[in-house]
Parts: sequence; structure tokens; C-alpha cells
Amino acid sequence: MGSDLFFKLAADHGPWVLLVFFLLWRDFQKDQATRDVLDKNAVVLTEIATVIRERMPRS
Repeated sequence: MGSDLFFKLAADHGPWVLLVFFLLWRDFQKDQATRDVLDKNAVVLTEIATVIRERMPRS
């Protein structure tokens, strides 16, 4: 059903539909890459904070 709709849209409205879907897909990929980098940065920052907290003198 989903692929039929995609082909019907492409046949009815021309190649710009393919361009829109491609651009949406690329945008999704960029968002995923950004989320992955932010997740890795959060892990690193958490580890740094833990190390600093462990080395701080306790009062």
C-alpha cells in the first residue's frame, strides 16, 4: 500500500515529488547524525563530571 501511494504520487505529480522525499530523507539522516553526536558528547561530559567529582576533596 505505501509503495503504491509513492508511485502514484510520482506518476501524477512528476519528479519534484521524488526530490521532496529525497530531501526529507536527507534531513532525517542529518538529524540522526546530530543526535548521535549529542548523545556521545553527553556521555563524555558525564564521565568528566564524575571524574572531577571523585577527585574533589570531601568536606
